[in-house]
Amino acid sequence: MAKLKEVTQASYDRLSPWYDLIGGWAEGKHVLAGLGLLQACDGEQILEIGPGTGHGLLALGCSLGDSGRAYGIDLSAGMLGASKARVGQAMVMGQIELCQGDGSRLPFKAGCFDAIFMSFTLELFATYEIPEVLEECHRVLRRGGRTCIVALSKKPSWMVRLYEAAHAKLPNVVDCRPIYVRLAIEGAGFRVLKARETSMWGLPIETILAIKESP
Repeated sequence: MAKLKEVTQASYDRLSPWYDLIGGWAEGKHVLAGLGLLQACDGEQILEIGPGTGHGLLALGCSLGDSGRAYGIDLSAGMLGASKARVGQAMVMGQIELCQGDGSRLPFKAGCFDAIFMSFTLELFATYEIPEVLEECHRVLRRGGRTCIVALSKKPSWMVRLYEAAHAKLPNVVDCRPIYVRLAIEGAGFRVLKARETSMWGLPIETILAIKESP
């Protein structure tokens, strides 16, 4: 499985200069809708897993005030470079920190974040890793902390079947796939507060806000 991650990392390193042109523009409105649901507040410490080219991370950093901070962690050095270029001034001001790492093994202490944001990232992980990623989210969130996840949803439709067939045939090209978003989040011990369904290119998208209630 380490080899699979190396392939994914290399793929996004290559895509990073062109990502916004290829598909990032279509994801933008869904990212902003997720951030609207998350409702970041002044002074909060918020982590984004898989910030990509940094659009959401910049919005987070600019919404947390002087005492808040946004953190971004991404497996791809290329994507981190794109994020760094976009959020450069905010990084200088201490509002944003970036690091390279694996979302299934977060390099942060328990209970250190008020919120976690993920958009079009959870579905990139192998099926067995999705619970690991969400367990790590649960670990690093404080009690009462919240998570907002935007992801392709595995809802019955011909477009989903077509997309899954493309993923099965060309997994290194069509590297993400629809997942059972809400089921995964609830399975990790979160309580869902709000859930919204939209679509992108005919594919169902779920945006879910959930809270950590247990220690």
